[in-house]
Amino acid sequence: MAELATIARPYAEALFKASQANLAATAVWLDELAAIADNQQLLQFAESPKTTASQVFEVIKGVAKSQLSNEAQNFLHAVIDNGRLSALPEMAAQFRERVNAQAGSSDAVVYSAFDIDAAALANVTELLQKRFGRKLNVSVQLQPDLIGGIRVVVGDEVLDTSVKARLEQMKVALTA
Repeated sequence: MAELATIARPYAEALFKASQANLAATAVWLDELAAIADNQQLLQFAESPKTTASQVFEVIKGVAKSQLSNEAQNFLHAVIDNGRLSALPEMAAQFRERVNAQAGSSDAVVYSAFDIDAAALANVTELLQKRFGRKLNVSVQLQPDLIGGIRVVVGDEVLDTSVKARLEQMKVALTA
């Protein structure tokens, strides 16, 4: 995926510089466009030689849940016109990295076998911020195959306290 990262970098940098006044709003619409662009059927439609750039734009605009601002529409036109729709999710990821770096924070994904209530999530977030030494933007995803416990991914760091991981460790220890 180094190629996608290379393609996405100038778009993410330009958008970051252009939207300094309202990074949070830009992140919202960019994440929405990235989620739409991650659809394989849409990418096949966009790559068809019979499809025009305006048709692709109108489909994406129609699928978007929110009204796209002029800035969002201009950015989307630039991405589509340059044939970079498949790199849009990577652009969003790199944009988020720049926003987080400016704010001194990181995105963290907590994988859990069960739902985590707000109070427990606040406690987990506080502990994780102490553990990783920075402010974290925590999101939770259910992963029932963990059996119990949590698995946390912050950038390229992983903290796995799940029952599944402990069972794997025991299996390795017993078979060694």
